[in-house]
Amino acid sequence: MAHDVAAAYAHRAAEYAQHLGSMEAVHPSDAQLVTSWAASVDGPVLDVGCGPGHWTAHLVELGVDARGVDPVPAFVDLARASWPGVPVEVGSADALADPSATYGGVLAWYSLVHHEPATLARPLAELARVLRPGGRLLVGFFVGDVLEPFDHAVVTAWRWPADRLADELRAAGFDVLETHVRRGPDDGPRPHGAIVARLRPAR
Repeated sequence: MAHDVAAAYAHRAAEYAQHLGSMEAVHPSDAQLVTSWAASVDGPVLDVGCGPGHWTAHLVELGVDARGVDPVPAFVDLARASWPGVPVEVGSADALADPSATYGGVLAWYSLVHHEPATLARPLAELARVLRPGGRLLVGFFVGDVLEPFDHAVVTAWRWPADRLADELRAAGFDVLETHVRRGPDDGPRPHGAIVARLRPAR
C-alpha cells in the first residue's frame, strides 16, 4: 500500500504542489494551530510526510530546528527547489532513519490518511520511537462520523472519527491533549480534524 501511495503522488507531485504546496493555500486556523503547537515544542521537529515542504519551511522561518521527510522523491526535489537550505529528505513514516528519542516534536499533517486502519500502528510506533519522552505530536486528518475509506483525488484515503483516532494514539503511548474539528460550510466536502498528543514517559 505504501508503495502504491508514493507512486500515485509521484505522478501528480507538481500538480499537488501548485495547488496546495504553499502557506497561502493553508486554512488560517491550521496555520495558527501548527504555529502555536510549534511554540510549545522543546527540541527539534520532524515534519513527516512533508510533501512539497511548505510546512517544514514555515517552521524553519519561525526559528524552529525543523526538517522534513517524504516518501516521494519528486516532492523532496520540489521542496529543495522552493526552499533551498531547508533540510528535506526521502523517508517514510513506516521506517524512519532517525535514532530513537531524537525529536521534541513530530508534525504528521495529513501524512497518515492513506494508511489502512489495520496498518496505522506501525507508523505511530515509529513516531513514538523518534520522539523524546514528553515530546509533542500533531496529527492532521480527515474527520468523519464513521471510520471509512473514500476516493481521495490522488489515492484512497480514510476518514476517522476523532475519538477513534485518539484511541489509536493512546494505544501507541500518547496522552491526547487537544482535539480540534472543523466542519464549517467554507471547508468543502471533507471536514478536518487535528489532535495534539504528548508521548508518555517510559515507566
